Amino acid sequence: MHIQEWLETVPAVSVYLLVGVVIGLESLGIPLPGEIVLVSASILAATQDHINPFVLGACASIGAILGDSAGYLIGRKGGQPLLHWAGRKFPKHFGPDHVAMAEAKFDKWGMWAVFFGRFIALLRIFAGPLAGVLRMPYWKFLIANVLGGIVWAGGTTALIYSVGIVAEPWLKRFSYWGLGAAVLFGIGSFLVMKRRAKKMAAAREAKETPVAAPAD
Repeated sequence: MHIQEWLETVPAVSVYLLVGVVIGLESLGIPLPGEIVLVSASILAATQDHINPFVLGACASIGAILGDSAGYLIGRKGGQPLLHWAGRKFPKHFGPDHVAMAEAKFDKWGMWAVFFGRFIALLRIFAGPLAGVLRMPYWKFLIANVLGGIVWAGGTTALIYSVGIVAEPWLKRFSYWGLGAAVLFGIGSFLVMKRRAKKMAAAREAKETPVAAPAD
């Protein structure tokens, strides 16, 4: 069966649920490829008539908002021990360098860190739990969370769907290329953030390294 024929058999409700659940779990603090799933689903909506982009964007927004809110509550209850536990379980995502980078962003930007963190791979995982750990007032978190979730999820869906409509003839013939491009885009954004975290770690180590005393 050609991939396009297979995609036509995927129930729309399954796509909506998958997007909402994956984004919700990612926002909760579990390292999952939420952006990749959303971009892929938006491309799918552009090539499949039975998938409604408005419903897709709404499910993505709801998943983002609910996941971030749950992450905030968990972070507020669990505190710093939660981050230490996550660092042991997921060192590639919650290592000391990643946490330090996220905390620096929160200290500098406050509510804006929650809003713009939605658009950055690693901060998207940290935003909810870290806001809870740092005891950000819930009303401030809620405003930034709702606005960030809607703008990110709705904006990403609208943008990718619009591009997909323009390129629909090409996508219908080479749909797996489009999905592959979405995957590469998500991986690329993650690698950029990982590289920045490594640079911060190197700078911190250099700053903490004691300077040797001159020989007599």
